[in-house]
Amino acid sequence: MDATTLDWIAGNPPPAADLPQLAADDIQVLVPDPAWFTRPVQAEGLHGISHCARTGILAFLLARVHDLDGPHTAALCTAAALHDCRRHDDRTDPEHGRRGADWFTEHAEEVLAVLGQDVPAALREEAAAAIAVHNLPYDAFSPAQHTAYQQTPQLTDLLKAADCLDRYRLPLTRWWPDLTYLRVTVPDGLLPFAHSLVVHSERARLHGAGHRDALTRAVTILTR
Repeated sequence: MDATTLDWIAGNPPPAADLPQLAADDIQVLVPDPAWFTRPVQAEGLHGISHCARTGILAFLLARVHDLDGPHTAALCTAAALHDCRRHDDRTDPEHGRRGADWFTEHAEEVLAVLGQDVPAALREEAAAAIAVHNLPYDAFSPAQHTAYQQTPQLTDLLKAADCLDRYRLPLTRWWPDLTYLRVTVPDGLLPFAHSLVVHSERARLHGAGHRDALTRAVTILTR
């Protein structure tokens, strides 16, 4: 993120709305390992560590709104924290969801240990299924994907919503979140929160903060 783009994003916030009061310590910050990405440039790019970590924070908040229990919240946030890690580039790359799902299935023990998450085996499968289709329109699901989605739609719907909310990092308003594509309710307050999360975390990165520190600072500011 360059300073000019960030200033433009900061100067075009969505309408203000309140979220329920949260303490910073209540919000998980899951930061993926750079080694999980296909290339170092991807880890630091548009769909890299910062995006995945913010998506994890937004997933955590959506889990609270939709009353997910602890294991389902851990599964959702884990999926969010690495959903784009197997991208080859920042363009459409339609197979990156499937590659990410396969990679998570193979490396689940390592991933969960690094992120400090406890996800039962059955929910690991659900998380992988959500990663596999997070980038696909619902009408583009294969028959097998559609069947899997119908059995356990919640993680997929919430991962798509969290991913959508971090689109405030993009430099054109027409690329910003369009909630009409989603199948879950997103509280009005999550839109300005997501926008401010981009602004504060990217501002901290421009001033030399590491990924975890930048996200932690942003969450602290937004929960005062």
